[in-house]
Amino acid sequence: MRPIPRAGVIAGLVILSACGGGGGSYPTTPSNSATATPVTISITSQNGTQSFSPNPATAGGMMVVFKNNDSVTHRVVLNDASLDTGDIAPGATSRALQMPSSGTNYHCALHAGMVGAIAGTSGQAPTCEGPYCDPGGYY
Repeated sequence: MRPIPRAGVIAGLVILSACGGGGGSYPTTPSNSATATPVTISITSQNGTQSFSPNPATAGGMMVVFKNNDSVTHRVVLNDASLDTGDIAPGATSRALQMPSSGTNYHCALHAGMVGAIAGTSGQAPTCEGPYCDPGGYY
């Protein structure tokens, strides 16, 4: 058997030590909200603030999907027009949308009066101002 050259042993030890743990702690999955299971908001009917459940939803800063449990197509749009689900057919679910951490108000673009809110990380739904707000003052 041939002896291993000293330089080869040293090189091997350097490579092995470089692969060792650095003492750091790394999560096995990312901890951001984009990888978490989205919050589901059900579209129940054309009934003002009762059109969505839960309403308001506690989901500020989280991913949200809208599930259409109604018998007609709906389209959920944030009141500031920053996010739009596109048409959601009966029985279908929207793609996941990242909600602002400050919370937001939304409405159905196809049916006037269908309004909802996402409570921010503070736990409060933002005050609703503008044409998409419930005339009863719920938001």
